[in-house]
Amino acid sequence: MRLPEALAERLRFLSQVVRKECVHLTDTDQRLFMQALTEQQLVLISTDPILAERLDAFVCRFGRLQDTVGDKMLPALLTALEESPGAAIDNLDKAEKFGLITSADQWVEMRRLRNQMVHEYIEDLTVLSSALRTGHLFVPDLVSAARRCVDETDRVLGLHQR
Repeated sequence: MRLPEALAERLRFLSQVVRKECVHLTDTDQRLFMQALTEQQLVLISTDPILAERLDAFVCRFGRLQDTVGDKMLPALLTALEESPGAAIDNLDKAEKFGLITSADQWVEMRRLRNQMVHEYIEDLTVLSSALRTGHLFVPDLVSAARRCVDETDRVLGLHQR
């Protein structure tokens, strides 16, 4: 099946964006977690602008990659695979079936965590510390899923593998 040009262009664009977002998240994750991140260190957010910026970058990049893949790339990719995209949870179930993500349930948990990091971190350093450590543990799975989606996009578009 030949893809409509608009869909092919959308997938090419999203593939480029996701590749860059993977690099940015991985880099920020490495810088933020060079050493164990503790509640005691997080107290310094208000006086350490570098730590504050790294933390904001991590939260932003974690959420952005998840949003781009889950809300934009997956529906477009499912369409290219001749599946009808639907509600987010249905798309995640299909993505799991195709092996694009490890687990729809894990993706939902990452989404919950993203929302927690974005909305609650200023108020409670215990919640923030726990959420950041959990987010850090999710980064390899999130990046791997994103790369599988990019690889599948390349396959669908008939491009060479990275």
